[in-house]
Amino acid sequence: MVKPFHPLTFWSIFTALAVGVVLSDSAIAAVIALGGAAFIVLRFRGDGPWRNSFKWSLIAGLYLITIRAIAGIIIGVPRVGETLFTLPRIYLPSWMPGIRIGGPVTWERLSFSLHEGLIIATVIALFGAANSVTSPHKLLRVLPTRAYQLAVTLTIATSVFPQLIASIARIRQAQFLRSGRKPRISRVAIPLLEESLGKAVALAESMEARGFGQSISQSRYRPVRYANRDVVLMLVGFISAGVMVAL
Repeated sequence: MVKPFHPLTFWSIFTALAVGVVLSDSAIAAVIALGGAAFIVLRFRGDGPWRNSFKWSLIAGLYLITIRAIAGIIIGVPRVGETLFTLPRIYLPSWMPGIRIGGPVTWERLSFSLHEGLIIATVIALFGAANSVTSPHKLLRVLPTRAYQLAVTLTIATSVFPQLIASIARIRQAQFLRSGRKPRISRVAIPLLEESLGKAVALAESMEARGFGQSISQSRYRPVRYANRDVVLMLVGFISAGVMVAL
């Protein structure tokens, strides 16, 4: 049986890559980081409901790039360059200088919007990849005691969305098997709400039964230690981020 990686290993790698992408401000670095993240996710993806976080973060990033491009076309700061097309212009008051709605859309203005959207979408995808390969429950075990309660809150918040996606897929599949037709969103909403409320109540009851918040001290059943391969992978991530910034 292959020993699992330390929970902070991949989070350290993807955090370093995200910092490198932001500091380098390079589309090429962003694409390379996404390719590396996709390889790691395909190789080390977990089995929990969070395993598809990378896929959904990529979809969210595509929507973000599209919205940023549309906003850059319609609303933006004038940029001198090659004009692609011209939109009808809406003149704004004099106390809003430097911003215009419509007018000539240059290639420089459009490329800047796409570039900015790509950088933000890459950062989102990298943290989605970290969530796909690392169980949030295992990550919670290795965090410092002082940040434990805050970490519990963040863990619950970040695991809600993958669980909702898994619940929607399960409800839609069950309704399709019953009727043989693709269910509408309205038919999924009520069962999803009932299941979400049930999970919330069960979570609250389990936390209360375990005495959460009653004691400041935190006990650890078994310490999780770094292995040599964890150190090597983190060094590779840090070096890759440094190369992005240097180039």
